[in-house]
Amino acid sequence: MVGDFRALNTYTVPDRYPIPKVQISLTQISQAVYISTMDALKGFHQNVVTPRARKYLRIIVNFGAYEYLRMPFGIKNAPSHFHRRTNEIFPEELSEGWLSIYLDDIIICSKTWEEHMYRLSRVLTKLQSVNMKLSLKKCNFGFKELKALGHVVSGDGLGAALHQVQILNVKPVEGPIRFISRQIKATEARHGASQMECLCLVWALEKLNYFLEACVFKIITDFTAVKSLLNMKAPNRHMLRWQIAIQEYRGNMTIVHKDGNIHKNEAGLSRSPLSNDINNPAYVPEEACP
Repeated sequence: MVGDFRALNTYTVPDRYPIPKVQISLTQISQAVYISTMDALKGFHQNVVTPRARKYLRIIVNFGAYEYLRMPFGIKNAPSHFHRRTNEIFPEELSEGWLSIYLDDIIICSKTWEEHMYRLSRVLTKLQSVNMKLSLKKCNFGFKELKALGHVVSGDGLGAALHQVQILNVKPVEGPIRFISRQIKATEARHGASQMECLCLVWALEKLNYFLEACVFKIITDFTAVKSLLNMKAPNRHMLRWQIAIQEYRGNMTIVHKDGNIHKNEAGLSRSPLSNDINNPAYVPEEACP
């Protein structure tokens, strides 16, 4: 069951608690010999809603009205609140530099096996003390190489994702941070033009979430349907799902229309001459850093 909190998010004061940049965590992980990753089980739902706030999280269905007792998805400040709570559990570990936390992902890094076992025990003990549950099927303990934060990491570096690591102590020349793209799937080809453009927005926000969390940003598009997505009065089931998916960005995100005639740089990149052949290496979209 998903609540529609668009109106609430409009009046919610943004919580600017910083979400760490993935590149910083990846650089830290790449120095380790042994790595463990843990994932909080339905992380947001492990946060209790205060009695004062419950009335604002009331949902109405055909068989009654209910109030959330646990923090639901779709609340504007949910990611910031959850990340703050997790950080408060591990202040010493974070300051010592061997623990990384990105929302519901917890990563432990060590140089030796004995050190890793000690640190792992220390983290698990603290998680148990606050009754935070883990998703065991998403946990990996004591690996020398594994996938973390969407990258394959090891003591030798970041593997195929090495090009994404930036030099943190040198200010780069300003320019595009990342280009992303993908080809549409067969089922998505059935969507109309308006739905397709809105799907692009939702996909891009999910893909670049780690850049956009707790930031004010602008979406520039040449399609007016995207600008009206947040306030659409009678959306179909696809549009409604996408509305809910982007609610956490409401208040931080401004959507600006830019005429297609002056949108030529991005438009050119979106017109791939490649075929939708699964044997084509470009069928699976890739990211590229300039």
